[in-house]
Amino acid sequence: MTQTDGYLLDNRQTEAGKRFDAFAALFDPTTFRHIERFGIGSGWRCWEVGAGGTSVVSWLAKKVGPTGRVVATDIDTSWAASAARPPVEIRVHDVGAEEPPGEGFDLVHARLVLVHVPDRERALRSMVKALRPGGRLLIEDADPALQPLLCPDEHGPEQQLANRLRHGFRKLLAERGADLSYGRKLPRLLREAGLREVEADAYFPVTSTACADLESATIRQIRDQLVTAGLATDEDIDRHLANVASGSMDLATAPMISAWGRK
Repeated sequence: MTQTDGYLLDNRQTEAGKRFDAFAALFDPTTFRHIERFGIGSGWRCWEVGAGGTSVVSWLAKKVGPTGRVVATDIDTSWAASAARPPVEIRVHDVGAEEPPGEGFDLVHARLVLVHVPDRERALRSMVKALRPGGRLLIEDADPALQPLLCPDEHGPEQQLANRLRHGFRKLLAERGADLSYGRKLPRLLREAGLREVEADAYFPVTSTACADLESATIRQIRDQLVTAGLATDEDIDRHLANVASGSMDLATAPMISAWGRK
């Protein structure tokens, strides 16, 4: 994705850092569990696609050690810049438009990236191309169409408002080219890309402090777009943020589907 295509969740906004922290709290354990199963160790060469924050990059760096290599790329690397020390290399890179930043990687990983990339097919080909024979690809992406509600237990007006705003968020994403049912397609797409030993699972947090933190940061980040599009009023958003801050609601995320395979 390029920086001029109207990406809804711009990394340059203040709230982006809070969203990265929430993603780390919610999803790092799942991501790390999968990569551990691959046998990651000293000397591995890894490409972290759409790095965003630093949690995965820093964890990979510890695992591969001084003899390994971690190339972390994104269209905006400002939040990841603090991790730029050996064995980590930070690069500005558009996975959907540019050639991969090298080949022969033991691991290529992307989390919550491809659902937003306009040319997802090219991005996937690029990641497969970058792997060495026997290397592992792990793609983790959301499937908002599979579970579209912020409050699956819609039992009161607070939950109804939350779900109406979540519907507006999904509408904005779709208008910008996001594939809201992409996660479920990953196993098939990995097989079609020629990978073998393809498997997948899903993680679906139903309520947690990190879910609330993510929702608050996301709504603040897209507030202007929701109002401009007529999907919510400022009063709606203020009321929803107060409801979230009260801690009285169970807030979920879309399922994150993890799919992996070997080249």
